[in-house]
Amino acid sequence: MISDFVKGKKKFNYHFNIQKGIALHRAIDSFTDEHPATKEAKEIFRPYYRLYSGAFVDVVYDHFLAADEQEFTEESLHRFAQEVYHTLHMHQPLMPERFARMFPYMKEQNWLFHYRSQWGTEKSLGGLVRRAAYLTESETAFGLFQQHYQRLQHYYRLFWTDIKPFARKKFEELLNSDIH
Repeated sequence: MISDFVKGKKKFNYHFNIQKGIALHRAIDSFTDEHPATKEAKEIFRPYYRLYSGAFVDVVYDHFLAADEQEFTEESLHRFAQEVYHTLHMHQPLMPERFARMFPYMKEQNWLFHYRSQWGTEKSLGGLVRRAAYLTESETAFGLFQQHYQRLQHYYRLFWTDIKPFARKKFEELLNSDIH
């Protein structure tokens, strides 16, 4: 969860197991960015958001994952979100400052669960814009999400089929490694 807030070699300031989590997150990010379905999905947002198109696709993928009945029922997603918030709360002293400031809002507004709805996704797109240095609006992104919903869902499904085994394998490799 904190990987996007830990830049470069600052990962070495964290416990060995957290470093592995950061490495996993970064490997998943790289895999995601290079996946053919993601490249296609980015093209929907690129004319309006250029380099930020990948960040919008990440939010869209989060929506489809949260709404994916093969992965989560409404009840299991709610339970999962609460477990994540509890775990994060227990490790608050380790959080990077920017993540620590954001975490109370994430928990209070139940971001992880609300990705499931279009309303929650709209709020997440808005949050992305608020945190970005060069973006001013998210209405266009939400309109593109709605307009291309079926197409984006198709890209998610193609991507999800490949990312799950990749992430599982990478997790097992990192779990069994003693390298940083």
